[in-house]
Amino acid sequence: MFLLFQYLFPLNLCANPFPGAHLWFLAPKSVFSGNVLSDFVTKRQKNLLSDGIFGITLFNIFERIYYNIPLTFYFMQKQIHVDKQSDRLASLDVLRGFDMFWIIGGGSLIVALSKALDWGWLNVVAEQMSHVRWEGFHFEDLIFPLFMFISGVAIPYAITARIEKGADKTALLKKAAKRGILLIILGILYNGALQKGFSTIRIPSVLGQIGIAYFFAATIVIYTKSMKSRILWLTGILSSIAVLQLLVPVPGAGAGMLDPVNGINAYLDRLLIPGRLHGTTFDPEGLLCSISAISVTLMGALAGGILRDGNPASTKKVKILALVGASQIIAALLLSTFYPIIKAAWTVPFNLLTSGISCMLLSLFYLFIDVKPWAREWVWGIGTYKLFFFKVIGMNSITIYMVSRIFDFRDAATFFVGFLEPALGNWIIILGGITLEWMFLHFLYKKQVFLKV
Repeated sequence: MFLLFQYLFPLNLCANPFPGAHLWFLAPKSVFSGNVLSDFVTKRQKNLLSDGIFGITLFNIFERIYYNIPLTFYFMQKQIHVDKQSDRLASLDVLRGFDMFWIIGGGSLIVALSKALDWGWLNVVAEQMSHVRWEGFHFEDLIFPLFMFISGVAIPYAITARIEKGADKTALLKKAAKRGILLIILGILYNGALQKGFSTIRIPSVLGQIGIAYFFAATIVIYTKSMKSRILWLTGILSSIAVLQLLVPVPGAGAGMLDPVNGINAYLDRLLIPGRLHGTTFDPEGLLCSISAISVTLMGALAGGILRDGNPASTKKVKILALVGASQIIAALLLSTFYPIIKAAWTVPFNLLTSGISCMLLSLFYLFIDVKPWAREWVWGIGTYKLFFFKVIGMNSITIYMVSRIFDFRDAATFFVGFLEPALGNWIIILGGITLEWMFLHFLYKKQVFLKV
C-alpha cells in the first residue's frame, strides 16, 4: 500500500529518510548490479539499499510477494517504447489505462483522501469525482466518453490498415458486428442479468453503448474513403440529434424539453426499451443516447486517422489535434448558452465538449510517448514508471471492468490492510484494492494474456 501511495502522491508523507529509494526496491535483484545500477542510483543510495534496514526490509518483503515487477526506469524504457514497425499507437494504451484508473478506484481514492485530510485544494478536486445531477459538467462526466473516443481512435489502426492490405470489407463488417454484439451481451451480464434474473433485467449498459457506437463508427470508416465523407456523416449525426432534442415535440410535453421526464430521450426510452431503466423514467445509456454517442466514437476515429496518416511521429499532428480539440470545446461552450451540456442525455454540446477534451488529452499523451522530441528525457526519466502503470491497466481494460464487477478487490484488501483503516481512514482500503487490481493486471500483462473483444 505504501508503495502505490508514494507512486500516486510522491510527497514526503511517510517520512522516508532515503530520497528516491522508494523506486529502487521495486526492481528485481538483477537490476542492482553492474552498469545498470550505476546509471540510476548514487553511491549513497546503493549503500542504503544494501546495508540499511529500510532497503533490506521493504525490498525483501516486496520481493517475496511479487518478485519480478519491472518498475525500474531501465526496464520500463523497453516496455513503453513503441516499435516503429508496429501499427499500434503506444500512447493510446497509456491513455486508456489513465481513463480506466479512475473507473477502478482512482476517483474513490481522491474522495476518501479529501475526507481524511480535509485539504482545501483536494476537496475541490474531490468535487469533480462525481457526476453532476443533470445539467453541467464534472471530470467524472468525461471518463465514459473518453473511453468511447479512445475506442474510435483505434479504428483506423485496426480496420483501415487491413483495408489497405486488401481485406474483404464484408468480413471486417462482420467482425465489427460480432464485437458490438459481444459487448452488448457483456453489458447485460454486468448489469446483473444472471444474478437478479431476467424479470428485472436492464438492457442498456455502458459496454452496450460502446459496442453500438463502435459498430456504426467502424461501418462508416469501412465504407467511406475520405476524411470529408466521414465529417459529413459526423455532421449528419450531430444535426439529427440536435433536431430531435430541440425541435421534435414529445406527446403531452412539447419540443425542447431536456429533462429526465419530458425529454425526447426519456420518451423514446419508455416507449421502445423493454425492462428496467436506470433512471426510472429514462436511461443514460438509452436509445437516443447510444445513437448520439456514435458521434464521439466517430470523432475518435477521425483523430486516429490524423495520427495514422503520414509521418508516424509528427509534432504537426500534435498541433492539429490540440487545435481541433480547442475548437470543439469553444463550439460546445457557445452552444451551451441555449443547448445545455447534459451527460445523461448526450446532448450535442456534451459530445463536442468531451471529444474536445479527449482530443487534447490524446495530443498530450501522443506528444510525450510517440513523438518525444524535447519530452524524451521526461518520459524516459521520472515519468516512465507512471506511464507503465497506466499501460498495464489499458492493455486489459475490459477485463478489469468485468472482473471488478465479479470480484470485490476492496474486500480482499481488507484482509491485508484492514487493521490500518481505523487510524488512517477508508482510503487505505481503496488503495489496497487498486494495488491488488494492478497486480492482477500485471500478472496478465507478463503472461501476455489480453481479452480482445
